[in-house]
Amino acid sequence: MARMVCNKFDGLIPDTMDEMTSLPGVGRKTANVMLAVAFGGQAMPVDTHVFRVSHRIGLVPKRCTTPLSVEKELVKHFDKNLLSDAHHWLILHGRYVCTARSPKCANCCLNDICLRDFD
Repeated sequence: MARMVCNKFDGLIPDTMDEMTSLPGVGRKTANVMLAVAFGGQAMPVDTHVFRVSHRIGLVPKRCTTPLSVEKELVKHFDKNLLSDAHHWLILHGRYVCTARSPKCANCCLNDICLRDFD
């Protein structure tokens, strides 16, 4: 990957989804993280926390079974200027409150809307 960055992009990490995903080992999630964090853009990377939480609180329908389908659905729900922040909100909520094995529902501020579909 480093060789390709040097040869194809003059040693600079590319700043578009298409160019980043052309790099070996860089998928959509990594490219979205780079766009949002490194380049200060607005993107919605979908990791396991974002995937789980967005389903549990009903932000995405059950038919969204892939990270890409979840990403496409989530960008409909958040103002474009809040996408990167919303990504972090969902991640942190999934890491510390809506955990996979033992969610802390009693302490959750979203308890009223949670679907509690913990398959």
